[in-house]
Amino acid sequence: MFKLLKKMLHLIFFQLCLWCLVGVSGVDEVKSVMEGDSVTLHIQRDDEIEWRFGPNKILLAEVKQNNILKFYDDSAGGRFKGRLNLDQTGSLYITNTSTTDSGLYHVYSTKTSTLLYTFSLGVYAPVPVPVFMRDSPQYSSSSERSSKCLLLCSVFNVSRVTLSWYKGNSLLSSISESDLSISLSLPLEVEYQDNNTYSCLVNNPISNQTQHLDISQICSDCRCCGSPEAVIRLVLAVLLGMLVGVILAFLVYGCRTRNLQRKKNVRKRAMDRDLTYADVLE
Repeated sequence: MFKLLKKMLHLIFFQLCLWCLVGVSGVDEVKSVMEGDSVTLHIQRDDEIEWRFGPNKILLAEVKQNNILKFYDDSAGGRFKGRLNLDQTGSLYITNTSTTDSGLYHVYSTKTSTLLYTFSLGVYAPVPVPVFMRDSPQYSSSSERSSKCLLLCSVFNVSRVTLSWYKGNSLLSSISESDLSISLSLPLEVEYQDNNTYSCLVNNPISNQTQHLDISQICSDCRCCGSPEAVIRLVLAVLLGMLVGVILAFLVYGCRTRNLQRKKNVRKRAMDRDLTYADVLE
């Protein structure tokens, strides 16, 4: 229950940061939706209006006299084609949203060219489950090498997410990125015998995923972490053991073969003596 509350507070804090845009940079409302969902930007119009998108104020749709609606499907590279609708209030309805729909939406009065409303829309893809990988640092001493394990928590092809390491309920470190389709990795160094509870969380304002760390599984052979020499010694030891085993098997086989041959020779000599004695008696 406490972990769920912690995640909710984390998301609320992120959302509050977005809401700080309202009134500061002229944004009237901030909206966040999951990719593929539909969203409505609500307004109440008093006149003819235009909906424009992005920093270049690309014309998307307008309401003319007598409530005539017009859509510009070829604008914005055609990305909104067939996905826009307007109601009588002038509210804009966007279906099957994509992450490329994120940005500022402006409503202007057609007659006076006055800015009436500004919306900030964020469309977010579902976050993936983070994965753990083990890194191979170069330590200065063999004692460090045998007691430390360096891990990476990673997510791939993400945008506008925060990646965080937690020790129990305490935040250890985090990293955020707003670029599109990148990979993020966050390191964590743990002791080989560490019994603490660690987890890695990736989240955006819409969704989150948590992966819990099992040190005994991920770092089970961490005494070899970052030590190519140790790996080479281990391989050589295994090869030497195999060679010794083959030699011993060969010696055992040779000894058994010689023993069997001696027994055969003894039996043969005994049989020859018996046959010779029988001939003499006859």
